Amino acid sequence: MSRTSPHTHLHDSGLSRRSLLRTVGGVTAAVALGATATATTAAAAPATFTHPGMLHNAGDVNRAKVRVAAGTDPWLSGWNKLTANSHSASTWTPNPQATVYRGSGYPENYGILYNDIAAAYQNALRWQVAGTAANGDCAVRILNAWANKLTSIQGNADRFLAAGIYGWEFANAAELMRGYAGFDLSKFQQMMLNVFYPLNNQFLTGHNDACVTNYWANWDLCNMASIMAIGILCDDGAKYDQAVNYFKTGAGNGSIQHAVPFLYSNVDGYDLGQWQESGRDQGHTVMGMGQMGAICEMAWNQGDDLYSYDGRRFMKAAQYVAKYNLGNDVPYSTYTWGTGQSCAQQSQTVIASGSRGQIRPVWAMLHFHYNRRVYLDDKYISQMYYNLVAPEGGGGDYGSTSGGYDQLGFGTLMYAK
Repeated sequence: MSRTSPHTHLHDSGLSRRSLLRTVGGVTAAVALGATATATTAAAAPATFTHPGMLHNAGDVNRAKVRVAAGTDPWLSGWNKLTANSHSASTWTPNPQATVYRGSGYPENYGILYNDIAAAYQNALRWQVAGTAANGDCAVRILNAWANKLTSIQGNADRFLAAGIYGWEFANAAELMRGYAGFDLSKFQQMMLNVFYPLNNQFLTGHNDACVTNYWANWDLCNMASIMAIGILCDDGAKYDQAVNYFKTGAGNGSIQHAVPFLYSNVDGYDLGQWQESGRDQGHTVMGMGQMGAICEMAWNQGDDLYSYDGRRFMKAAQYVAKYNLGNDVPYSTYTWGTGQSCAQQSQTVIASGSRGQIRPVWAMLHFHYNRRVYLDDKYISQMYYNLVAPEGGGGDYGSTSGGYDQLGFGTLMYAK
């Protein structure tokens, strides 16, 4: 059975990575067979985690390395976006903090963290693709500095956003530097387990003591992504399973059926799915494509196909969001949810046009998966990527505020096929 077949649904058929051989990024990998080859959806974690195995696998890295060295586009254009970004300079100096604050009423300093994460990730990419030791050394310098300093994340409810977004992003930078001389992986893992995970878990299980639907999908999604990334970084199957199970059946708005509450069949020839935040604004809907996309890509690299889960529900949502942000009309159903601690009901009756057409580097990952890996017609995702985004940059290329750093980017370099 091929992982690239558009009709393959791993979990629909009860199969797991443990019972398959898979082809990823041009590299065929034999999957370690565990004792439970017919794993159920409740235990998705692999018997042995693949490393690197978050946003990028060994095949992705090798492809970028070969194509950039050959001077081939679009990889070269993606590489040029990376090297032009000041965060990717090997001279970047980390500024670790003992406590990170995000939220009104606090001495906010979280911008320091997201800038350092962008620098760690971009230097890690430069090391992986070009083999420049100065960049590898810089990435490790940033990771070690924070692992030895950060002890807590504080603030109002926004502290959960910080723990989620920067949790999965930081873990991804560390995953690329696994095994590098001088990187204290153990110390970094402890920071992720002691500082980030408790807040991620607290949010998904308690939702800040609010009604379970009070928070937008992105709040769940970033914390799910962080838990999944920590699970992979720490070879912790229970945490990985926690994220996968929440994606499928979680009570909050980040689980797939809550994040995509309404489906529309054959709208001008395409199936669409209304995104949970579509009545809020488009900046956050596009952010959601990046957060859920990160979860799906990390799971894919561990042998779990969440991209196609529940009849490719996420693809339908991505097509919907892309279609609207390209300037087209989409259907919209009244969305009603419970708020606050009492679950008082609110409704949105029309799609929101705020931030319509906002550019974020989240579309390459989706296009190259749905169109190039599994050969599906992703008309609107494709148009969003090629017409508005390509080649993708990363943190520092899309403004100085947090929205420009909610995704790691550089999908043209790392995903083009």
